Amino acid sequence: MATEQTDAAASNGKSGKDKKETLSVTDNRTGESYEMEITDGTVKAMDFRQIKVSEEDFGLMTYDPAFTNTASCRSEITYIDGDAGILEHRGIPIEQLCEKSTYLEVAYLLIFGELPTTKQLERWTYDITHHTFVHEDMKQFESGFRYDAHPMGMLLACVGALSTFYPGSKEILDPEERYMAAIRMIAKMPTLAAFSYRHSRGLPYVYPDNDLNYTENFLSMMFKMTEVKYDPDPRLARALDVLFILHADHEQNCSTSAVRGVGSSQVDPYSSVAAGIAALYGPLHGGANEAVLRMLRRIKKVENIPDFLEGVKKQEERLMGFGHRVYRNYDPRARIIHKHVEEVLEATGDNPLLEIAVELEKRALDDEYFTSRKLYPNVDFYSGLIYEALRIPASMFTVIFAIPRTAGWIAQWMEMSDDPEQKIARPRQIYTGAREADYVPLADRSGPEKILYEQARRPKLQQRGA
Repeated sequence: MATEQTDAAASNGKSGKDKKETLSVTDNRTGESYEMEITDGTVKAMDFRQIKVSEEDFGLMTYDPAFTNTASCRSEITYIDGDAGILEHRGIPIEQLCEKSTYLEVAYLLIFGELPTTKQLERWTYDITHHTFVHEDMKQFESGFRYDAHPMGMLLACVGALSTFYPGSKEILDPEERYMAAIRMIAKMPTLAAFSYRHSRGLPYVYPDNDLNYTENFLSMMFKMTEVKYDPDPRLARALDVLFILHADHEQNCSTSAVRGVGSSQVDPYSSVAAGIAALYGPLHGGANEAVLRMLRRIKKVENIPDFLEGVKKQEERLMGFGHRVYRNYDPRARIIHKHVEEVLEATGDNPLLEIAVELEKRALDDEYFTSRKLYPNVDFYSGLIYEALRIPASMFTVIFAIPRTAGWIAQWMEMSDDPEQKIARPRQIYTGAREADYVPLADRSGPEKILYEQARRPKLQQRGA
């Protein structure tokens, strides 16, 4: 590969060393020109601060709402090529990991940077398996939620509360504390998730079973009833394990950015991960697979698909589970999940929504309207079908998402904590408000006669019969 690059450079009349990796910028306000270094296809935003109209000028800032074209960090964890549909963890393709690996092995890979040896994996698995129990006080904490509390809100609160159970986690540079935080969060997340589900169903909590593997244990804590020993179907446990691998990390998405941003204050890792859960709680991040199921139910039958797609073209309907902020090709995770849907349904029984989903995908990919807009199925298109087949309610979908993503959040938090370039996150703003306004005494102020708060609240009070 290096020879090909050298030959290509030589054929262009200049060697790789002679090629100048810089950007020249001319400020038309002053006529001044500036040269900025290009590294890894980026320029440093701080380099623009040297561009000034006068010495008193603050300097030029870059404006990028939602950070759509701004790199906030350097990372060795996850690589995504959205145009080519590539997803790799530490350089290993996601397809290989899903075929040959397990979630706990992938979690080790993400956090420590390499696949474990046999002894390392045995110790890692043992440590996680024997830290799945939570303090009894945590059970009481969960029991204090209302009967109709959303499971994701319960998980958010419980993970944040873990920092109070392990005060030593504030020593974020202590290797032992970091290792134990990683172990505890990966081990206890399924337990807390299952407890939140059982609470929402009014069922007694089920303790972990150390004889089962990671996903089998989670299914046991979710669904065990009066049987002495829960015996999960291996097909379901394996499909869930693959889903966990697919959701383990996905570069600098909203929740991962939240973990890094909050973690940059050097708070304990439990609080940082709680911030990631809070971000994932939002419907634009973690609720897409639930929206897919609602869409499939609204279509009702295969015969309605053509009319539905026409409605999408007229912007009367929304095609959920297609397209992605990063991928401009088929989401590689969607291809992998598709292979496991039928296997799961063999164990659980047919789902009429699957027939609609398969036909909807086929017709959309045969239509230039959708392919020209790079609207291909993403990971959410089929994952909801698997969750539903497992009898997991829609309110738990995002909770299931949070369990595997914990490994990625921890890996990202550790990498951020060790990065010498990182400082506490503090974005700039462009101020657009008033300046140098005078204070007006209360008696001299004028405004609407109605109290705005009461005006906004009145319809809600009327609805409640207040």
